[in-house]
Amino acid sequence: MQHDEFIGKVQNQADLANRGEAEQATRVTLETLAEHLPDGLARNLAGQLPTEIGEHLERASGSGSGEAGAERFGLREFVDRVGERAGVQRAGAEQSVRAVCAVVGEAVNEPELEKVRGVLPDDLRSLLPRQR
Repeated sequence: MQHDEFIGKVQNQADLANRGEAEQATRVTLETLAEHLPDGLARNLAGQLPTEIGEHLERASGSGSGEAGAERFGLREFVDRVGERAGVQRAGAEQSVRAVCAVVGEAVNEPELEKVRGVLPDDLRSLLPRQR
């Protein structure tokens, strides 16, 4: 999947007004997701995404947290962080988070998604759909 296709899908699925909003939603969602992931896993996930998209994961994971530094917080906190970073209300943030995660689920192979699901709290696992 290419960058423009990824952003277009996020914009459509989240019902965002423009590509700029879709870019922002993608950036803050992936930066927040990276806080949950060990650095190596974030880099592996980033490697399966378009370069410009994957950079959001790599940049956030490169904060020196290392393999054991991944944070643990649930869906509510995840959505709240995304909303705060994007400057949007909770409902909009949740819609954007779900859209970005759905498009990540389309772009990444199932074995890599399973590794990511394996380190997420139960309520966040459902954000990454299973491929069919």
